[in-house]
Amino acid sequence: MTLHELFDPEAETREPADQKRKDEPVYRKQVEYLFAKSDFYREKLTEAGFKTPESVGGLDDLRHLPFTVKDELRASQAAHLPLGKQLAAPLEDLVRIYSTSGTSGAPLYIPVTQGDLKRWIHTSNRSYFAAGIRPHHRVVTTYNSGPFAAGAVHESMIALGVRMVPVGSGNTERLLTALERFQVQAIPGTPSYFLYIAEAARARGIDPRSVGLETLVAGGEPGGGEPTVRAQIEEAFNAKVHEVLGLGEVSISMFGEGPEQDGMSFLARDYIHMELIDPVTEQPIPFEDGAEGEPVYTHLMQEGAPLLRFRSRDHVQVRMGPVTSGRTGPRIRCIGRTDDMLIVRGVNVFPSAIREVINDFQPDVSGLISVRPSKKGVQQLPPLRICVETAEGQSSEPGLAEAIETAIRTKLIFIAKIELVAFNSLPRSDYKSRLVDYAEATD
Repeated sequence: MTLHELFDPEAETREPADQKRKDEPVYRKQVEYLFAKSDFYREKLTEAGFKTPESVGGLDDLRHLPFTVKDELRASQAAHLPLGKQLAAPLEDLVRIYSTSGTSGAPLYIPVTQGDLKRWIHTSNRSYFAAGIRPHHRVVTTYNSGPFAAGAVHESMIALGVRMVPVGSGNTERLLTALERFQVQAIPGTPSYFLYIAEAARARGIDPRSVGLETLVAGGEPGGGEPTVRAQIEEAFNAKVHEVLGLGEVSISMFGEGPEQDGMSFLARDYIHMELIDPVTEQPIPFEDGAEGEPVYTHLMQEGAPLLRFRSRDHVQVRMGPVTSGRTGPRIRCIGRTDDMLIVRGVNVFPSAIREVINDFQPDVSGLISVRPSKKGVQQLPPLRICVETAEGQSSEPGLAEAIETAIRTKLIFIAKIELVAFNSLPRSDYKSRLVDYAEATD
């Protein structure tokens, strides 16, 4: 691959040591900005014993600073309307105020200046270009323009110069018409929605392989990097799947996966510094091939509501080493979220890992699952109940549930109780799939 096939060759091929040298003065300037403009961080750092920007130090001293978590940002916004003490720019300088979905609590509002939005778009362009989207492509988008940060994908696509066919969410019929009529080359979306699109197309007599898609850009939830899920989507559409990953509070599409399909490269360089920590001990973990941990993000140039050591709650595997595209630095695959994780008699269980094991039983299963904990909270007693949907036209084969239970016990080291349910009985989504359902759980 030649450098002209990279969106931002100088940044994307920069060696990590050079990147750190470039980021050091920018980070120190951001810390000065926090002390001057952010009541939230001036108070937080002062309480932690850091009374001046100079006392905070540089990137090597980050490990000594306190983390930031979403709940304290929510609490600040609730107590100090409209946007909390973390607001570091005048209201009149804000060009967007996005919000999180609020599925794990009250929505968190994310104020963005024109400069912030420009940096988000530039980062996202690097990631979507890595994933194979080019300016001459026709692209269907299913993200609405608001209220969530994913709506900025529209602006990113416009900046990239694509021929966009915006459909929005909640109208699969309109989406299928657009795919069939306009022969678009690319579509961003969630892995679960891609599978649903293929299912819905077949139900209407449309072969998903005939609509001309070349690139499906998977984000919003784990799954696009799971070998079985990826193979299922690629087979359905005869197209490549590339993952992207962002975090609404930090930036859209910070990571993008290149043509090697060997993990998502960190492409928010220049704008965001990333650490890796052990989510339990909270100690730093070096970026080495095969390392696992939780990414922690620090803004380097943010104006609206900069974040310092923000805990992502994602659980990732790291890949290092050169790739043919020339991109350098860490690549990741997201295994799941630590706040979705269950502990079954001492064993950490990620719902996406359960799905990956169950997907090995295709074509007998559809790939949809629903984990049904018996009680609320992280700690669960075995067996963990899991509803598994059988494939279309398949009956519950004798021994299938027992075979899945054995595979889970062997690979994930916990005891499950598999309940096979009929095809189309578990809910579909045009955004993120809900893998854990506490509706029947007791307190």
